[in-house]
Amino acid sequence: KWFEDGITNTCYNAVDLHVKNGNGNKIAIIYDSPITNSKKKITYSQLKDQVSIFAGALVNQGIKKGDRVIIYMPMIPESAYAMLACARIGAIHSVVFGGFSADALKDRILDANAKIVITADGAFRKGKPYMLKPVVDEAIKDVECVEKVVVIERNGGEINWNERDVSYEELIKLQSSKCEPEIMDSEDPLFLLYTSGSTGKPKGVQHSTAGYILWAQMTMEWVFDLRDNDTFWCTADIGWITGHTYIVYGPLAMGATTVMFEGVITYPDAGRPWAMVENHRINQFYTAPTAIRVLHKMGE
Repeated sequence: KWFEDGITNTCYNAVDLHVKNGNGNKIAIIYDSPITNSKKKITYSQLKDQVSIFAGALVNQGIKKGDRVIIYMPMIPESAYAMLACARIGAIHSVVFGGFSADALKDRILDANAKIVITADGAFRKGKPYMLKPVVDEAIKDVECVEKVVVIERNGGEINWNERDVSYEELIKLQSSKCEPEIMDSEDPLFLLYTSGSTGKPKGVQHSTAGYILWAQMTMEWVFDLRDNDTFWCTADIGWITGHTYIVYGPLAMGATTVMFEGVITYPDAGRPWAMVENHRINQFYTAPTAIRVLHKMGE
């Protein structure tokens, strides 16, 4: 156990602290989607506001400390807002990779006894749109624990609106950006993340609050030697533990700039990673051996 009887809040450490220390105008997240040609730079102050608005909206939907929230989303800034919003109010998030099937999603919803699912109407991969909301509809049709589905209208594709569905855009319209961080015990759960289930029933791994963020920050310092003026790009998806730690929590805890990228690194061509590095002045590039092998095959 780490820091028994200590109190903290992971969202406060990753967001508010930098604003409080006078770095509110610093870029927290660079978002780049070659699929939709959308680019965004989100400062720490803007991130604090967006996360607080989302957190307050979740509270208004009846979510409280200890409730489980499933996040089934594409790689868009709202995915990071959702994770941090849960951490802010003490809800336990479980991110499910946006490529998983309805059955895989259902297994995780039931095991976590989730009260709410956060999703988008759809996503894009390799330049083509695909739908997420119908997968959620299929996954929860016989599931009673889910009270609400928050839908971010992203693709603009046609979807069915059911009685449990709530529009994210409508939710945040009049929502205040004042939502104080919940006081969390060091050993309170921060999130659940499930194994792939390829060798049987998926197993939920629980990460606690203080130990996890300490480890995330220590590995950023010791493995990557990350400084607060670095721009860090981890090419993973937030659906995996690598994405949790090295896209969201680790770089933000360090007060650095993190890059969120939508798509695959070979789209629209294999020069994409280097164009990203050049355009955003990325000086730390963290990827997987699989991606390196794919790039090797593409030649110079």
